[in-house]
Amino acid sequence: MKRGGIALLAVMAASPVQARDSLGVFENWGAFRDARPARCYAIAEPARETPKTGWKPFASVSHWPAQEVRSQLHIRMSRARAADAAVTLSIGDRRFRLTAGGADAWAQDARADAAIVAAMRSATSMSVESRDAAGQPFADVYRLRGAATAIDAAALGCARRR
Repeated sequence: MKRGGIALLAVMAASPVQARDSLGVFENWGAFRDARPARCYAIAEPARETPKTGWKPFASVSHWPAQEVRSQLHIRMSRARAADAAVTLSIGDRRFRLTAGGADAWAQDARADAAIVAAMRSATSMSVESRDAAGQPFADVYRLRGAATAIDAAALGCARRR
């Protein structure tokens, strides 16, 4: 990961006036807790530089205690996808079709979130693939070293906020 990338992600993911606590940096992933709205999340940037698009791509796994949401995947892709383009998450030999809107993608439901997080725990990398508005295929690749620990730190960070 690029130097200072986790700190930059923390700033990028924040809304303007928001308390944020670092729960730790674990290899390629960081874990953070926000006060309002109460949420905890593990987050990482893609392994390679991505085109400048006006936003920073990331992969995150979030916990929203007030909504009783645990381990919810959110991907911000490096490019906006074509309106009709599928988004596929590949982790090892597993493939997951994601629900997408613009440059963002999510698992289809809580069961898919759980399967994705389980796959992330045992793999070394994952990639998110789609096609952009020009029809060009693209992929964002993430290293998963530290992901499991960051996901656990995020879960623990929100465990007492229910």
